[in-house]
Amino acid sequence: MKQQLGRLGGQLGVGLCLLGFLLVFLGWNGAASRNFVPAQFPYLISGGVAGLCLVVVGVGTIVVQNQRTDRAELQKTLEQLIEAVEHAGIARSNGAAASPSSDDLVAGKDSYHRADCRLAQGRAEAEPVTVAEAVERNLEPCRVCNPPTIEADEPATRPRSRPGGQLRAT
Repeated sequence: MKQQLGRLGGQLGVGLCLLGFLLVFLGWNGAASRNFVPAQFPYLISGGVAGLCLVVVGVGTIVVQNQRTDRAELQKTLEQLIEAVEHAGIARSNGAAASPSSDDLVAGKDSYHRADCRLAQGRAEAEPVTVAEAVERNLEPCRVCNPPTIEADEPATRPRSRPGGQLRAT
């Protein structure tokens, strides 16, 4: 019974709007038939205000019915998404879907990246490396994916920049 009433909400709203417009029309028609302004007020109040109230209630009913429908569709989609995520999680725990670890690194010409970094995707020169190998090859860590680094002292012959922009050897 409750589901049937829920489905009729939109139809009830349209019916209330139509009834409200009919009352507004009848009130306007009655007021238009009188020449004396104080005689028009009863028609405007009974037909116009009551009709306007029915239109507002009808529109509110339509809005509520649409929100209920949208919420039901969203709930159904969320349940499907939860089921898909749970299914993927079960597959991953069984070892069926292995993904690269975030600790896996790939090296390019001048820098190294995490394996899932968008800058390293699809690059032919990208090769797997460790952090130590990347530091040995003087590769810079990617500024986008921030791969792990090893804090090492800089060599004494490497130039450092001064505040004035001049280089000096240390």
